[in-house]
Amino acid sequence: MEEGRFEDAEARARALVAARRSRRGRDRRPGTVWYAAYAAALAVRAHGRQGPSVLAEFEALIAEAERTYDFHHGLLLPARLNRAWVLIDEARPAEAEAEARDVLRALARRARPAEDRQRELSALVCLGHTLCEQGRHEESETIARHSLPRADEDHLVRSLRILLVRSLSGLGRHEEALAQSSEAQALPEPPPYAAGHVEFRKATALHGLGRAAEARAEAGRALAACERYLHPTHPRITAIHALLSRITPR
Repeated sequence: MEEGRFEDAEARARALVAARRSRRGRDRRPGTVWYAAYAAALAVRAHGRQGPSVLAEFEALIAEAERTYDFHHGLLLPARLNRAWVLIDEARPAEAEAEARDVLRALARRARPAEDRQRELSALVCLGHTLCEQGRHEESETIARHSLPRADEDHLVRSLRILLVRSLSGLGRHEEALAQSSEAQALPEPPPYAAGHVEFRKATALHGLGRAAEARAEAGRALAACERYLHPTHPRITAIHALLSRITPR
């Protein structure tokens, strides 16, 4: 999936699931089916293909992981966090917020801050976006600003910068949002699943400042980046088209 070949990754994972399930008798490696099914669901979510089956897949995986906690415990919380992201995509932000907060509480109970720091920051990014979806931009700004000093990997720094840009734009502080988007763009090239995200948020800030030509150009770059890797029904592509429709025509 690192190269953006999400459909290939999904197909390989589903083929493994089918092959394992077709075997007679007890599989000597029963976790293989779960891990392969999880990889397939991750590929679908990263690609952005929308449909009710995505949420159903994650919920089935979570239910199985909870039944066999000792076996799948390492991926239970990430699976729940992915469920929260799918709920955001389905415009159910209050449920997504509850899930993200539950994940954060579970991480706090584990009391392993060094080991769980990346997962905690990922959960905070998700929580921040659930708050943005509900118009609670001051809260999401606080999360982003408090978390950024703790992030030491590019993908987390980028995600938190994007959250901060979105929060500031939501508060009408477009100049600050634009400055933060430039900070995010200075980072190394994002992975395929994050294609076009920084450009989209920058275009939103430019639009808020009334700089229509620049906003249109930046949104066009965002759309081109997304279309290179992501499914046409990806929520980011839908959001970019909506932004372009709001920008004053030439």
